This record gives sequence, structure tokens and C-alpha cells, in this order.
Amino acid sequence: MKVLVYSTRNFEISYLKKANNKKHKLVFIEEALSSKTASKAVGYEGVSIFSADEACFITIEKLKDLGVKFITLRSVGYDNVNLRAASRLNIKVANVPAYSPNAIAEHAVSLLLTLNRKIIESNRRVKLFNFSLNHLVGFDLKNKTIGIIGTGKIGSVMIKIMHGFGCNLLGYDIKENNELCKQYELRYTSLEDLCSQSDIISLHVPLNSETHQLIDEDLIFKMKDGVIIINTARGSIVNTEHIINGLKSEKIGALGVDVYENEKGVFFNDLSQKIPDDDLLIKLNAMPNVLITGHHAFLTEEALTNIAETTIYNLDCWSEGKETKNELTTITKTV
Repeated sequence: MKVLVYSTRNFEISYLKKANNKKHKLVFIEEALSSKTASKAVGYEGVSIFSADEACFITIEKLKDLGVKFITLRSVGYDNVNLRAASRLNIKVANVPAYSPNAIAEHAVSLLLTLNRKIIESNRRVKLFNFSLNHLVGFDLKNKTIGIIGTGKIGSVMIKIMHGFGCNLLGYDIKENNELCKQYELRYTSLEDLCSQSDIISLHVPLNSETHQLIDEDLIFKMKDGVIIINTARGSIVNTEHIINGLKSEKIGALGVDVYENEKGVFFNDLSQKIPDDDLLIKLNAMPNVLITGHHAFLTEEALTNIAETTIYNLDCWSEGKETKNELTTITKTV
């Protein structure tokens, strides 16, 4: 199959080539998929896209007109794809449902530890040979209450890790996992109670109509003073403006994020010579108790290998006339 791989980054090409083993003709381009760049897919049977690409209704229609039959995502999330349009136009879509829950959960923990123990500020001082310990006080995680919003594959790993630290664990999910309760003493509760009781809140839910801006000023008001919020899920799960207000009022003690509400066109690009015209991002970036990473929680060797292998598996299935187990459009047809 001839496949155009949009939004290609240098770090992933070798993994894709190795997994492909010359089975499919992969052409790599740096441009993201959008209604403007869809025309580049002329002559291709399939395209591969990343989470920052835009496969809206118009883009899907253009791909269909160009003869594209397959879209394989190199990500878990698929909120950037209009699945209903793809199903209606008989374009098959598949994702990578679980490339490495450990990678995301471990990154969330690293954000938490870095913020709590003031690692960046401590290192900055030491580089200046300033060994003062003033204003570097953190707290033990043992016996602290951590609320996990979303207890799926990634949230489950986060629960396991935080249980190892000796934390009290609260969970919120539309589907409860009793095994987590048995193994790690997790206690499910309402979202409001989780927010009011947690010292730390970590987000691990997908972005959909139910979770869009889930964390807003009403929930923030219910939180403990000085709460730490960690988000490695999707940026739009939180209302960024409300989060900033919470940071200013010190209701939120610290924020660690690997995602951002308006990251499209910003993350995955070097904008060091042209600062983005984004007041919210500039405000967040200026706050000493905010730690932002550029959507790279997934960036481990294991995750990149799994992403590449699953992407090629999806293409293999389609080229052989089979249905991949990761197909998303099949699900939407039955809804």
C-alpha cells in the first residue's frame, strides 16, 4: 500500500521503517494534515496522521475525492478525526489504542515530583553555585491523597505507582474497576468529592463532549487550597483561563502539564525565534509553579516501537482485506 505519513518527526522515522520492513511504500512529510494539505495525498491509498493533524469533515471529503481509503493514527486519541464522516464515506480509520500506558503515567509522576520537590529551581541555583535551600520545601507523598480522574489503562498504571508511594487513592470513572480497589485500595467517589479531598489530582481521561473543559472554576472552587494538578491527557479537558485564575489566587498550588488547550500549531514546532501570540500560554509559562512539557509524555523507545508496529499492523490488515482490531469506524457504524 502506498501511504503518505503526515506530521513526520525525525525521531519516529527509523521506528516506522523498521516495523514496515519495506512492506508498504511510506512517504514521509513534515506538514500536518488539514483541509489545505489534503491535496498532497493524491495518488495515495492511505494516510497516517498524528494527534495534531486535523481530519475534519471537509478534510475527510477531500481525502475521499483523492481516492484515500484508509487513515491510521499514530496516537491513542482520535478526537481530531470526524469518524462519522469517515464512516459515511467508507474511509476506514484505526488508532493505536495502547502504545505504552507506562510512558504516560511515568511522565505524570515525573511532573509531580519535579514540582513538589522544586527540582528545576534547585538545579537553576546550583548552576549559579547558589546552594541556598530557602523556598525549596516540598512534602512527602506518603499518606497524601491523590485523585485519579480516569482509571483506564494509563490511570491504572498511575494508581499502581502512587500506591507504591503510600498514597491514599481516590478514583473517578464512568466505569469502575473493582480489581484496582482490591489490589491498590482505590476508593471510587464522585468527581466533586474527589476534588474536595485530594491533595493531588491527575487527569487520565479521553477528550470528548463529556470531558471537554471538565476542570472549570466550579470544580476548582471545591478543591483543597494548594492542590497540585497534573494533566497528561488532553489540553481541553481543563479550562485554561480558570486554571490560571486558580493559580493566581493560590487555590492551585502547582500545575504540571504535557498538553495544552491551544497547542495545535504550537507544540511539535520550534518557535524559539517567534513567540506564539497566545496570552494564556505566555502567562502559564511565566509562572514559577507551572511546569509545561511539549506533549512528549509518549516519547520512549518502547512507546515509539509499539506505535510503529501497530501502525504497520493496521496497514497490513487493510492491504490483506481484513478488519484491524483497532478500527474505529466499525464502532461508529453500529452506534
